[in-house]
Amino acid sequence: MRFFELLLRIDRRWIFLFVGVAVAAPLFMHRDLKIDVTPEARGIYDAVEALPPGSKVMFAADYDPGTAAELQPMAVTFLKHAFGRGLRVIIVGLWPQGPQQADLAIAEAMREPGVAARNPQYGIDYVNLGYQSGNEVVIQRMGSDISAIFPRDYRGRPLEQFPIMKGVRDLTAISYLFNVSAGDPGTLQWVQFAGDRFHVPIGSGSTAVQAPQIYPYWPQQLTGLLGGMKGAAEYEAISGFRGKGTVYMLSQAAAHLVVILFIVVGNLAYFLTRRKGSAGGAP
Repeated sequence: MRFFELLLRIDRRWIFLFVGVAVAAPLFMHRDLKIDVTPEARGIYDAVEALPPGSKVMFAADYDPGTAAELQPMAVTFLKHAFGRGLRVIIVGLWPQGPQQADLAIAEAMREPGVAARNPQYGIDYVNLGYQSGNEVVIQRMGSDISAIFPRDYRGRPLEQFPIMKGVRDLTAISYLFNVSAGDPGTLQWVQFAGDRFHVPIGSGSTAVQAPQIYPYWPQQLTGLLGGMKGAAEYEAISGFRGKGTVYMLSQAAAHLVVILFIVVGNLAYFLTRRKGSAGGAP
């Protein structure tokens, strides 16, 4: 019993240390968890695979650095997949920092050997139109005239000078839209306006917290859904592009095991010591 009494008095900083080690140690291990691919993740992969080379897809980056740990891996994998298939990517954002996150994702995707061999060119194979405020109003305007709401790319250059924008007047020219969303505005607005009104096929990647809100839209209004780190790891597994989602899953699993262990041991120690105290106080 003395052991359990000591456990109840352990400094919480030791718990933080154990969790920190559990998170950090797997990052230096060359081992992966077995990832089972769900139909939701497979739906996004299959939708991209079905597009012929040269198709124009839209990447809507609606997140910021605060959620990048969860969302950036799925953004990177989508770009690797799209560029590897020879698709042309148009980037927009309803969040101010979304297009900058997309730029970082492109830089990482370009380091993939298969993508580097294709050498995607800005203005020809991809373009970043930047951020525009207005939430669903922006999407509605894009449904009739994209250049009216995004007259220039995020570097200030007219869209007319980019070959990728040739023939792209409105959302009907977009073969597929992948939205990475950290909240509002995000997937809900893209589904309700770009999907339901203008019939653009949509796939979504969202934080684990937001995913339950998005699930009702799958599979009728979304081709697929990636939820949190697990969703990113699934997309990496099915596409063959191993990345941070796969690596981080091992850290996440190890941290969960440590937390569960402390919960079980802490409760066990509490009830055993309480029983001892009750027995000692009996007449």
